[in-house]
Amino acid sequence: MRDEQPSRRHGGRNAGTRALLVFLAVGALLAALLHDPGTSVTGRPVAAPAPSSPSPEATTAPRPEPAPAPDPCAVAAGALPLRARLAQLLVVGVDPRGPADALGIVQRDQVGGIFVGGDAPGLLSGGALGAVRAAAALPLIVAVDDEGGRVQRVDQLDGDLPSARRMAADLSPDQVRALAHERALRLRDRGVTMDLAPVVDTSGQADRTVIGDRSFSPDPEVAARYALAFADGLHDAGVTPVLKHFPGHGNTSGDSHLGAVRSPPLDVLRTTDLVPYRDIDRYGDVVVMLGHIDVPGLTGGKPATLSGEAYRLLREEFGFTGPAMTDDLGAMKAVTDLVDLPDAVRQALAAGADLALWSSGGRVAQVLDHLEASVAAGTLPAARVDEAARRVLAAKGSC
Repeated sequence: MRDEQPSRRHGGRNAGTRALLVFLAVGALLAALLHDPGTSVTGRPVAAPAPSSPSPEATTAPRPEPAPAPDPCAVAAGALPLRARLAQLLVVGVDPRGPADALGIVQRDQVGGIFVGGDAPGLLSGGALGAVRAAAALPLIVAVDDEGGRVQRVDQLDGDLPSARRMAADLSPDQVRALAHERALRLRDRGVTMDLAPVVDTSGQADRTVIGDRSFSPDPEVAARYALAFADGLHDAGVTPVLKHFPGHGNTSGDSHLGAVRSPPLDVLRTTDLVPYRDIDRYGDVVVMLGHIDVPGLTGGKPATLSGEAYRLLREEFGFTGPAMTDDLGAMKAVTDLVDLPDAVRQALAAGADLALWSSGGRVAQVLDHLEASVAAGTLPAARVDEAARRVLAAKGSC
């Protein structure tokens, strides 16, 4: 038994040595292969192994892509009850003589905006808007239509502003920018946040026609240049411009205040009234107002404000991502001859509007009741309401 022990110990050493040598050889081979997997340890090229499908056990599942961050404006809109979401899509006319009417509407209905029209702008003087804006749970749009010429609201307070046609005739674009900036500073000091201007329609019609001297020029390039200057002046003072009246009111037959109107066909508008909307990002953060215009080849006999095709044109061809607003749904016969206010608002929102305007005021609860019932019935898609509310809250800086 004692004679066997040395041979076992010797055999153990030999086995350990052999194992070490094998380990070193394998290591050298692996190192060579890792250094150049196409070359043997002798330097001779070796054929690449045929690819084989990994076994299910050896396959590593791809890591899932991280979920995109939620849109804060979609979250903010979704957090509002339905009626509050719908109210944010309304811009309602108020009595311009003082704050009582506006204060009641904002406190009671929390509308997204108010419109101050008329020629007795007591609401725009003496800080009267302060209490109205303070009553809003979310930032309040305070809109006026102060284009100049025959459409201006604060001339009794801040002096006369020339018409667009007169500006283009007498002033350079830089001078128009300065003029709009000065006007907007005064509007902002009065509590106004949005001016329903500039008009970008192209028109060579007589001054007192529906657009006429409200247009900078019949030349679309000139009209765009001056409209951009006016919009820049408003922007510089912190007032949101509204480009109007998409798809083009400058060459229509008739006046949409008085009844149905028709524009030239769509292919003609592409060379005239629609030209200023190209490269729309150059205007910065703006709202686009749609007019009550029947466009052959586009709206199928409807006013553009109620036509899904008109909103799709604005979004898809012109790439506009900001809020789209209707012209007045409560006082213009191109719409009121067709449909009552509550359903006009529903149709406009369902078609693609984000802000529904009526200057006549009142009827807010009735409109909201109708819109809530329409969402329940599916005639106003909830997804459309959410989309519109997201755009409006984003434009207000609420998210």
